Amino acid sequence: MTTQLTFDELGTPLRETTFVVFDLETTGGRADEDAITEIGAVKVRGGRVIGEFGTLVDPERGIPPQVVALTGITQLMVTGAPRLATVLPAFLEFAAGAVLVAHNSGFDVSFIKAACARHGYTWPKPTVVCTVKLARRVLSRDEAPSCRLSALAQLFGVAEQPNHRALVDARATVEVLHHLLERVGSVGVHSLEELVAYLPEVTPAQRRKRTLAADLPSTPGVYLFRGPSEEVLYVGTASDLRRRVRQYFTASEGRKRLREMVSLAVRVDAVECAHSLEAEVRELRLLTAHKPAYNRRSKNQGQAWWLVLTDEAFPRLSVVRTPREGAFGPFRSRRLAETALEALLEAVPLRACSMRIPARNASATPCALFELGRCKAPCAGRQSVDDYSPAASAFRRLVAGADVTPLHGMTAQIDALAAAHRFEDAAARRDRMSSLVRSLDRAQRLAGLAALPEVVAARPDGAGGWEFAVVRHGRLASAGVARRGVRPMPVVDALVASAETVVPGEGPLFGAPAEEVGVVLRWIDRPGTRLVRCDRPWTSPAFAAGSWREWVARAEAGRDQYRVAGH
Repeated sequence: MTTQLTFDELGTPLRETTFVVFDLETTGGRADEDAITEIGAVKVRGGRVIGEFGTLVDPERGIPPQVVALTGITQLMVTGAPRLATVLPAFLEFAAGAVLVAHNSGFDVSFIKAACARHGYTWPKPTVVCTVKLARRVLSRDEAPSCRLSALAQLFGVAEQPNHRALVDARATVEVLHHLLERVGSVGVHSLEELVAYLPEVTPAQRRKRTLAADLPSTPGVYLFRGPSEEVLYVGTASDLRRRVRQYFTASEGRKRLREMVSLAVRVDAVECAHSLEAEVRELRLLTAHKPAYNRRSKNQGQAWWLVLTDEAFPRLSVVRTPREGAFGPFRSRRLAETALEALLEAVPLRACSMRIPARNASATPCALFELGRCKAPCAGRQSVDDYSPAASAFRRLVAGADVTPLHGMTAQIDALAAAHRFEDAAARRDRMSSLVRSLDRAQRLAGLAALPEVVAARPDGAGGWEFAVVRHGRLASAGVARRGVRPMPVVDALVASAETVVPGEGPLFGAPAEEVGVVLRWIDRPGTRLVRCDRPWTSPAFAAGSWREWVARAEAGRDQYRVAGH
């Protein structure tokens, strides 16, 4: 007895389609010059694995040290492994008749096609599905800011986490593929033909605009798409400007918003940079200067939010846009600042009301917070200025990293709520405290860097040379490189001598944009970075919130423990 197909299933139903999900490890990124070191593939149909193919491949050449560090595949491991001439026909037989799937399929397919050409095999021209392209079509930028395999594996909670080994990465890609196919099924994509049609195609107009990338250099830097009136449409960074910009004119760019941007662009300008840090900082500054219509982030760097104590007899916390000395922040939004304010009011006994209270003879009527024991009613004259001042001092000392007594008080409150079986309240307070500690830690680390008049840092460039950054009050003042064989210290001296003059401003960050200080700090914090010069010691407060990172990690690892206990 045969089952009649529905209209949705005309064609090849996805549940009856055989997919071969594969991944390659190589000696480099150019299919015409580099060689394959490992092939891993998984054959699936109807959600079930029906076969696997995995082998190391002798590339018949050396493997660069940086590739060894990334993949863990050493020269010794591939010595004695079968050569590609032996492996390729076996792989082609394994994949025969199936739909090929790969994460960033353009890379993997280009190597297989090049191998076929070198060894005399005809490329069978199978249907190819790219999980990067599919993910960009299915997932929003908020849900998946990155479409790297590791990011998607984490998003979907796959069992086999990728590790830059071919078979493991192929298994992870299988799970990612199945999750993506579930998503497209909900919008009526049930056959292979519908899936291929669902993926974005390269329009002729988009393909013609590849010439905009023709004269760009293959160096790190920032690119700017410009419209017909010279307006900046979009700003981005790249480690290879020419290669990155060319991707906007291929099917790998599936975001509708950016495809629309490409259709309007008439020119692409480039700013070459010494290394990735300079590119990131220049991108931030250009975003702030031009506010491109097609960028979604970082267009208002200077518009951060801060918490400050008001200047009055009984100071209270206020959310402001302009920081001053002793301010707590920065926060990306007013909502985040107000959430931190709520947590601080649980940590230090500052008043929550907004009325202005005279230093003497206050005669207002106490509010409900007084009845609840959460305020001592200075508005009614029941608390003097001297009695109230320790609360303001506790806030200042907590923000400055001089005292963490309020955090100990918060943990005691959380434990008391749990002991009273108020598990939901305990969990909510624990989450607020976790967020507060993270904000304090970030604020103190950013302020520590911004306080330094000058620091020179260096990172290995991966090829025997060094990348340098001259940082003044948290801002990148100069950047450069000393390639292998070039004496580094004369380069450092020249960079310092030509560095931008930075006049410190007001507030904990001395006027530096918070995003730029954060980008610089992350670059310096990466393993391998060295401090070349620092005109005064880079210190951390004795009671910095960083000492509570382990508590935060435990709290977030057991996020539902109180809620579960409550059931």
